Amino acid sequence: MNMCYISMVVKMKSIAVFVPKHGSQVFLPSPNHNLFPVNKLSCFPLMSVPTKPPKFVRLKATTTMTRDDQESNRTFKELLPSPWTDQFHTISVDVSEINALRKEIDVLKPKVKKALMSYQGIDSAKKRILMIYLLVSLGLAHHFEDEIDETIKEGFEKKEEMIEGENDLYTVSIIFWVFRRYGHHISSDVFRRFTKDNGNFKESLVGDAKGMLSLYEAAYLRTTKDYIMDEALIFTSRHLESLAADGTCPPHLSVRIRNALTLPQHWNMEMLFPVEYISFFEQENDHDEMLLKFAKISFKLVQLQYLHELKILAEWYNDLEFESKLPPYFRHRIVENHFFVQAMCFEPQLSRARIIMVKYFTILVILDDTFDRYASLPEAEGLANSLERYQKIK
Repeated sequence: MNMCYISMVVKMKSIAVFVPKHGSQVFLPSPNHNLFPVNKLSCFPLMSVPTKPPKFVRLKATTTMTRDDQESNRTFKELLPSPWTDQFHTISVDVSEINALRKEIDVLKPKVKKALMSYQGIDSAKKRILMIYLLVSLGLAHHFEDEIDETIKEGFEKKEEMIEGENDLYTVSIIFWVFRRYGHHISSDVFRRFTKDNGNFKESLVGDAKGMLSLYEAAYLRTTKDYIMDEALIFTSRHLESLAADGTCPPHLSVRIRNALTLPQHWNMEMLFPVEYISFFEQENDHDEMLLKFAKISFKLVQLQYLHELKILAEWYNDLEFESKLPPYFRHRIVENHFFVQAMCFEPQLSRARIIMVKYFTILVILDDTFDRYASLPEAEGLANSLERYQKIK
């Protein structure tokens, strides 16, 4: 719990958690004492009880703050206006360009769908899974949700047959990543074929940079019982840093490795990752020109869609005169809220949902700042009660 908040609670006799009497003493853990050491390499960090007794800080309750004291503290440094809002209010979005891009997508989409669904047999099933990974990485998966679901379902029923005898690290890692990414459990034992008798990964794998990178990415979809994937993450992280630094990889692959070590794909935003991956894919010698063209057009369309939404939100924000009518403590976060909402619903067809959610979070920020920085406890309680009554009426 934040120490400043605790101090305020004790000083103003808040009834939220406890109300110490005047002169009573409260013991709290020292802010420098780490109660919960975290293993950075664990996907699900475990919390352990410290072996040493915690140090405590002694606090003493003081008298209640008077109304005059509260009023005298109602001075706030006016926050700077957002550098983004005005920029997007005046931006020009060409609707005709959006319509033109949609027509190009309508032409390319059936061709990509045909390529995805035309593969037959076990070897072809692997190709379909690998293509799904490309669709996700290039930001195209939302165009083929039904086809991907069908492919994943059919492939999962034949996963043992698909994996049997496959010794390519990249292929096994991508199959593992795709199945787990779409919520289908595939055992991490598929990676035992790449380990020695003592359980360590074979050093010969280090020469396969793309395979090592795919194994690294797959490790981030592990569970707490996938111990082999914990070892995979340690093994790949150590060697990938060397591969990216010693110049043995092509420049575009070295950049991709460094970016992955900073932020793995599974932790990245689904529509932000293609910014990097499209450039990487274009420099691959065996890249598919049709997929590359589709990815660039689709990303451009989404980009224009987002700009159009931000223009609508900026106009709404300015028409309501938020900056002039609200107190100076209010944070202007329209653009930041839109970016946050993209993490939850990024698809172009969810434009209206994004706009509504950004407006909701903007109002929520007003309430949050009011509770945190302006209102006294009685005023905060009154505001909370009025909102609760309004919710019951609705």
